[in-house]
Amino acid sequence: MNGWAGLAWLLLAAARAQELSRLQPRRSPRSSSAGPPATAAQAAEFGRVYLGTVSRLTEQLYSFNYTSKPGQVDAVRVNVKSDSEELQYPVLFVVRQQKGVLSWQVPLIFRGLYQRSYNYQEVSRTLCPSESTPESEPSEQVIFVDVASMAPYNAHYQLQVTRLKNFQLGTDTAFNFTASPSQPQYFLYKFPADVDSVIVRVTSETVYPCSVVSIQDIVCPVYDLDHNVEFNGVYQSMTKQAAITVQKKDFLGEQFFVVFVIKPEDYACGGSVPFSILGKTNETWNLRRMKSLEVTIVPSIKGSVYVHAILFSLLSFFSFYLVALVVAFVHYIRLQRKPSTGGYSPDDGAGTVASSHPITTSIPEGSSYGAIDESSSSGGQQLSPLGQRPPCGSDTDSSVEEESDFDTMPEIESDKNVIRTKVFLYLSDLSRKDRRIVSKKYKIYFWNIITIAVFYALPVIQLVITYQTVVNVTGNQDICYYNFLCAHPLGVLSAFNNILSNVGHVLLGFLFLLIVLHRDILHRRSLKTNNSHTMEYGIPKHFGLFYAMGIALMMEGILSACYHVCPNYSNFQFDTSFMYMIAGLCMLKLYQARHPDINASAYSAYASFAVVICLAVLGVVFGKNAVWFWVLFSVVHVVASLGLSTQIYYMGRFKIDMGIFRRAVMVLYTDCIQQCSRPMYMDRMVLLIVGNLVNWSFAIFGLVYRPKDFASYMLGIFICNLLLYLAFYVIMKLRSSERLLPIPLFCIVATAVVWAAALYFFFQNLSSWEETPSESREKNRPCILLGFFDDHDIWHFLSAAALFFSFLVLLTLDDDLDSVRRDKIPVF
Repeated sequence: MNGWAGLAWLLLAAARAQELSRLQPRRSPRSSSAGPPATAAQAAEFGRVYLGTVSRLTEQLYSFNYTSKPGQVDAVRVNVKSDSEELQYPVLFVVRQQKGVLSWQVPLIFRGLYQRSYNYQEVSRTLCPSESTPESEPSEQVIFVDVASMAPYNAHYQLQVTRLKNFQLGTDTAFNFTASPSQPQYFLYKFPADVDSVIVRVTSETVYPCSVVSIQDIVCPVYDLDHNVEFNGVYQSMTKQAAITVQKKDFLGEQFFVVFVIKPEDYACGGSVPFSILGKTNETWNLRRMKSLEVTIVPSIKGSVYVHAILFSLLSFFSFYLVALVVAFVHYIRLQRKPSTGGYSPDDGAGTVASSHPITTSIPEGSSYGAIDESSSSGGQQLSPLGQRPPCGSDTDSSVEEESDFDTMPEIESDKNVIRTKVFLYLSDLSRKDRRIVSKKYKIYFWNIITIAVFYALPVIQLVITYQTVVNVTGNQDICYYNFLCAHPLGVLSAFNNILSNVGHVLLGFLFLLIVLHRDILHRRSLKTNNSHTMEYGIPKHFGLFYAMGIALMMEGILSACYHVCPNYSNFQFDTSFMYMIAGLCMLKLYQARHPDINASAYSAYASFAVVICLAVLGVVFGKNAVWFWVLFSVVHVVASLGLSTQIYYMGRFKIDMGIFRRAVMVLYTDCIQQCSRPMYMDRMVLLIVGNLVNWSFAIFGLVYRPKDFASYMLGIFICNLLLYLAFYVIMKLRSSERLLPIPLFCIVATAVVWAAALYFFFQNLSSWEETPSESREKNRPCILLGFFDDHDIWHFLSAAALFFSFLVLLTLDDDLDSVRRDKIPVF
């Protein structure tokens, strides 16, 4: 653009000179300056200040000569001033070099937001440096500076041309300088022979003015103004800190320019427009927008560090596989050494059955799984013979009727109301349905989450590939919110370390699936023998939710890796969607342990998760300033908490329909006002009161403070509810004289320790897409592990291990009940 402008000006000047030569007689060069333009160049010196005037009839031409030595890069900087504030008649400067033309005007105009204009009367530009030649002899170089104006009066100007002594940047050497919108700067850097990659780090003590750092190839012209700096190379906006990783393979000449541009306004960096400028345009503003900068170029990591980091990641998590194999082998040896007995002694937990909860001798079809006949008039009866039980069959037997077929008869509904509203419930009361039907119901969780994962992941992968391609093609590094001080590229990926650190979720999720599969196989073998101990002792074994949890953990790793390909405002939900699902599935599994017959179906559970994800998206879009959204969300949150509490308290027997409000008022009037009786289910009531207080506190906090990070706020609600329920479950388990075996106890301790460490690194904010890219970069920090991983990568490692231990807690928490009859296991 500058070259075309210079050529146009030269043609215009030539035509004008020809016209004036016809109209006026030739004058001596020593005549008045009001005469026609000078045709001879004035020999000028570097570093000297030249004052002069130009008009429609006069122009000035300066010639600067210097000698370029072999192997030396010479850079020249031109500084000009003019007291003219008339935009109609600016002073024009045209600089001609051997291979290019550079031109600009004074006042120099910059455009801001909403077409605001900012005019500067002092301009400094660095000319494109002459290329170093392999010639052994010095070469002569010449630069022409042409000053002109179309003003009908004399316009004053000031010109100074200097040779730059510190144009080439060194490695590991800090260099300080200043820049402004009309005085941009750029410098040259050459890769040393033993360096393949460097990090260009720029810092400033002041936040504003907003600036741009650009890495450009050695091509003239250099784009060093606000309106064209984004046309070439890689660039970032900056307030106090910026960092760009540059690889030698991207530059054929093994050298590049580092360009620094100061923006005329700060809105791109989150700043505001000065009050004195609002509403005013086309005025000359000599603003003090000088910014002091420091640039340091340091070598990046070598290829061997990539290998070490990959090996560290894989070996760290494969060690979990090794420990799992050792534990499984020890367990196998113990089973082989255990003497086989034909029955179960009282020491094994068989004992006698309390007369109030007899195991019936005539077990109805569909209720064989540890059922209790509450209508039996006889006292304590013995276990039914194995031969009288219906065959177990396969969990996927196509002849098994759907669950809804067992819930349509009025007698069944009446039976449910009688059993589920007893004061003291035991596990046998809530495990009356056929095991095959219930197991099939929970397997839907597994198949549905696989379907969700496939349909969710494929467009996500396609989208992030597009994002990464846009970043690589345009060079705009403001699109993605990396920790640029620890972003190590590999191939087309800009931050490979953030992707690699998610491998733990995938590997540990797969390991958990293998552990669940092992338990499932052992359980199936036991069922095939019609073992009464398996059928009527311990917590009912349904593994569908465990399989779903393992898939969710793997998908969390995959989607988190996709999110970190280019983390930004548009794809944040990729990193959080399966976190919500993991927290929800864990709560469902914990509830399923003591309520296998009345847990939520897969369809309603996943529909609820979809609503939560929609709310999370709306919260990020509208949650910053929209009060109406927080009011709506708080109301929905409180109403949902009350509705869920009602379902839990009444074991699903409190119908939710149009008459729910009338029934709720009647219950409150009868139980709280008319007679104020003690709650029938005290333990459940205590849990629900505490849970509602916690959720109402979250709702009030959100309504009052309106946190910016709505996604983390939602996740905090889920995690707090999960921890509250888990604590209640463990306390009630110990209160019921149940034990914690060594393995679940170890997993609980490991979970607490690893989660504490993980959360410490999670709260070390290294970037934030809720702010502008330049503000986010102020939080960037260097790597802290192996020179490759940052704090957030360590969060990925530890959170994967913490989730794995959390899943093992849910898997092994009730192993102590395997030898306890279900009519002895309390429900809470």
